[in-house]
Amino acid sequence: MAASMPNVEGKSSSKPKDINFDDIVVDINFHPEKDVIASSSIEGDVFLHTYSTSSENNLLMKLSNHKKSCRVLRFSPDGEELHSASKDKSFCTVDLNNGALKRKVKNAHESPIYSMLVSGDNFLVTGDDDGYLKLWDLRQQKAVMEVRESEEYISDLAIDDQKRTLLATSGEGTLTAFNIRRKKMDVQSELFDSEFLSLAIIKRGQKVVCGCGMGELNIFSWGEWGNISDRFPGHPMSVDCMVALSDDVICTGSFDGLIRAVNILPNRFLGVVGEHPGDLPVENLSLSRDKKWLASCSHDQKIKFWDIDCIKNETVNEKSRAKKGGKNKFLKSSDKGDFFADLAADENDASTSGQGNDDDDDDDSEDEDEDSDDDENGE
Repeated sequence: MAASMPNVEGKSSSKPKDINFDDIVVDINFHPEKDVIASSSIEGDVFLHTYSTSSENNLLMKLSNHKKSCRVLRFSPDGEELHSASKDKSFCTVDLNNGALKRKVKNAHESPIYSMLVSGDNFLVTGDDDGYLKLWDLRQQKAVMEVRESEEYISDLAIDDQKRTLLATSGEGTLTAFNIRRKKMDVQSELFDSEFLSLAIIKRGQKVVCGCGMGELNIFSWGEWGNISDRFPGHPMSVDCMVALSDDVICTGSFDGLIRAVNILPNRFLGVVGEHPGDLPVENLSLSRDKKWLASCSHDQKIKFWDIDCIKNETVNEKSRAKKGGKNKFLKSSDKGDFFADLAADENDASTSGQGNDDDDDDDSEDEDEDSDDDENGE
């Protein structure tokens, strides 16, 4: 292994220990079948580690197939292959049985690749810095669809369970739906004031949540892509990444370094799952195959693990108002524990006392979600 081999450290055996690196970790992805996590670095390297609560995390493999930052990586559905895409405009496929490079498409785009999605065993979708999106047939090793419906980078991608509708968010502030079978765009949303950075499909495929640069969550009804059906503001900074924990709950990673659990419809902040100290932005999140662990990476050059078992089954009373300070309340999953959760709540109550009728962001956002129709034509 090279001299920049990562090392591991941690404080608690109740969850996997942190994995430390010598460079910034850009993306992470859990293996679909094994207790293995893949990560990519700003220097272009890819690492695979085991993770465990009963033993040390072990480095299984280091791959150096990219010349520039490896921005995104994804396992194949069976976990036998690992796809990675880079700022060097290439994407690679590695056979994980032996670590051999199975495929490398140089200059896959004219601009650096920003996002990637695996669709089944044979298809890969890539989006670049200039708004181009390509659908690749891995059997033919060529792009079978190439479109450009956005002027800015393709920030995130998602697809429905039937593999019919591909969704793409862009830095210009749009959500675009593509018909995969017809290989063309269906509908693009109106242009919003804030860039769209992340997305997740929830509510049994009936709703799509988009995280935005101004901290709001814009919510679309499936098939009604022209404009939002609801909006939930409240994140103090941009929502750079998100994953769905259940049909109702998502976890968001924000530029302020906090990972928050959020219930959607009714819209509530459940609390802080964890954080990367030092106000470092959360680069990416990934959910383990058993949905027990959430992993996060940031500029602190480490992967952190969070136990989200107690969060994914959270229920919200639709008739009750949102509690003040919910977005900054530390949950049991965080390293700060119950004492700091209570302390944070006390500090928030103290800071909001004596302010008359001024509500905080949690209450403001709840007022909006109670009258969601007001937002449909207000963007």
